[in-house]
Amino acid sequence: MTWVSPPRVLIWSWLALLGLLGLTVSAAYVPLGAFNTVVALVIALGKVLIVAAFFMELRERRGLTRAFASAGFFWLGIMLWLALADFLTRPV
Repeated sequence: MTWVSPPRVLIWSWLALLGLLGLTVSAAYVPLGAFNTVVALVIALGKVLIVAAFFMELRERRGLTRAFASAGFFWLGIMLWLALADFLTRPV
């Protein structure tokens, strides 16, 4: 078997994911109060965009594939919104 080197885009996206992982771990140790969740979610959104664009190859796909991927992310957003609404309306 011959070994084929991966494209540079995959290597750079993998390194970006590792960098964001390190940023997530280091941000967990910084006392930001309630802002810690916001920082973690922004970093996670960056990871999701990198995975969707490069590893799932959505940037090279046709419209129907992008539409179904967008529908999945939209549904995930609805589920997170409902979970947050449930959490915020519970008595203390």
